[in-house]
Amino acid sequence: MKKLQFKVSVNAPAARVYEIMLGTKSKSTYEQWTSLFNPTSTYEGGWNKGDKIHFVGTDEKGEKGGMVSRIAENIPNRFVSIQHYGLLKADREITEGPEVEKWANGFENYSFEEKNGITTVTVDLDTTEDFVDYMSQSFPKALDKLKEICEQ
Repeated sequence: MKKLQFKVSVNAPAARVYEIMLGTKSKSTYEQWTSLFNPTSTYEGGWNKGDKIHFVGTDEKGEKGGMVSRIAENIPNRFVSIQHYGLLKADREITEGPEVEKWANGFENYSFEEKNGITTVTVDLDTTEDFVDYMSQSFPKALDKLKEICEQ
C-alpha cells in the first residue's frame, strides 16, 4: 500500500465543509465533488461510526460497482475515517480473494481544521501502486471542486 496525502484550504467554516463533503444534508453535494472520480459517483449507507457504506458508481459498460467500507470513526466537523474492506460488483459484495487482498483494510481519512474561518481539509489515503497516478491526478481536482461548492 502506498500512502498519499492531499490538502485544500476552503474559505468556509469546518461544519459547512464537513456537511457538503459528506452530503449529510443533501447527498447531491457529495455527488458533485466526487463526480471528478466517476460522473455517477454516490454512496449507499450512513456516516456514523460503525456504519457500513458502499461507495458506488457505474462503469463504462453501465455496470454498478464500487467499494464496501465501514466508518471507523466520525467526529463531526473534525475527522472521518473510512476503512475499505471489499468490492461491490453489481449487487454482490466481494470481501475476500486476490482482488480484495492487495488493498483490503486500507483507510481513507479526512481531517478538518478551522482557523479564522478557513478550513484545511487533509486527506490521508491508502492506495495500491496501480491507483497512485489516478488518485494523484483526480484527488486535487475533486478537492478543488469541493472548495468551489463550499465557497458559493
